[in-house]
Amino acid sequence: MKLCIIGCGYVGLVSATCFADLGNQVICVDNDYDKIENLKLGIIPFYEPGLRELVTKNYDANRLKFSTELNNSIKKTDIVFICVGTPTKKNSFEADISQVMKLIKKMSSSINKFKIIVTKSTVPIITGDRIEKILSKKVNKKNFSVVSNPEFLREGEAIRDFIYPDRIVVGTNHNRTNKILKKLYGPLISKGANYLQTSRRAAELIKYVSNAFLATKIAFINEISNLCEMTDVKIDDISLGIGLDKRIGQRFLRPGPGYGGSCFPKDTKALLSTAKKFDINLAIIKSVVKSNDDRPDLILKKIFKILNYKIHNKKICFLGVTFKANTDDMRDSICLKLIPALIKKGALIKYYDPTGYKKEFKNYKNVSFSKNINSALEYSDLIIVHTEWNEFKSLNFKQFKSKKLVIFDLKNIYSQNLMTNQNFKYYSVGR
Repeated sequence: MKLCIIGCGYVGLVSATCFADLGNQVICVDNDYDKIENLKLGIIPFYEPGLRELVTKNYDANRLKFSTELNNSIKKTDIVFICVGTPTKKNSFEADISQVMKLIKKMSSSINKFKIIVTKSTVPIITGDRIEKILSKKVNKKNFSVVSNPEFLREGEAIRDFIYPDRIVVGTNHNRTNKILKKLYGPLISKGANYLQTSRRAAELIKYVSNAFLATKIAFINEISNLCEMTDVKIDDISLGIGLDKRIGQRFLRPGPGYGGSCFPKDTKALLSTAKKFDINLAIIKSVVKSNDDRPDLILKKIFKILNYKIHNKKICFLGVTFKANTDDMRDSICLKLIPALIKKGALIKYYDPTGYKKEFKNYKNVSFSKNINSALEYSDLIIVHTEWNEFKSLNFKQFKSKKLVIFDLKNIYSQNLMTNQNFKYYSVGR
């Protein structure tokens, strides 16, 4: 099939590449000229395991093309996927869908035959209704169909999530459209993916509710870990004990610094904003957002206690600063709150991350990037394991004999008994 993917960001590029790898002809469009030219050279604008190789493979096979020409790309294709950003508005919980709406107004003149317009961008409920209303003013309703097809891609696992999805949600009541999209996703359905056709509004809401529920599990286990620390109980036992209940499940029951990234923070807030418009009180989600917002302060208090409240001139090393492993995404990473707060108290920060230097810290005089783990750990008064990268899991702290190491493991990736037996001062979460 002939597809146009608008937006070469995370969702757009991954979707375009994977659709091309399934044998479709795909044009990926973006208004950033430099990004498009770099993509033609195989330069990927973000880190995602395996994506560069897959982009190169499909570009060389002429199944994947990159362009800045919006109108011509839409005219040449049959299905148009909208994959532009919908960030949180400043000073608000509301999702900013201005990019989506500007795009819809531009594309109306390009609908020269029947087109399926698909929103993969995460948009609030009734956005599809608004899109349809805008297009209907200039285009005959028989020439287009507006669909919600939310993405469920995890950063660091996006290619696998696309090829082997738990479910494919398609929000449309249009039979012709449904048949076409079911055929498009046929190769994935044949591998066992569940195909769910719903109303457009239901599909829009499913993405928000899914992320809100997962965020709830994270906030819940983090709060229980606080109780475990005060009662001499290991959170590992609690997570396993409740996770073995099939109604609950084990995933997202690991304590840590809190959720971050491009989805959970903005989607929980956007869901609250939507509920407010309909005069619905989502008390549980409100508590989840507040609990996660409070998490950095709780962690800071523990850091202060570990250092006996003497922070000035203390050398603190962060291992990993991205919000999760296998991504270079810094959006809503908890360290963006921890590091400035520690700097304010006079701490000297070094960090090492496998994805390299982070511009987010360029304006801080007392924050420096280390090119390797050894230089990051050297002479540190406190080592904070912030991100669960694989290379940290097998780290041999014994080789650092210059001083007694103090380690605060925010991801519980080390055995408490092993670290204690090696005479390290070891702190973790919920145990």
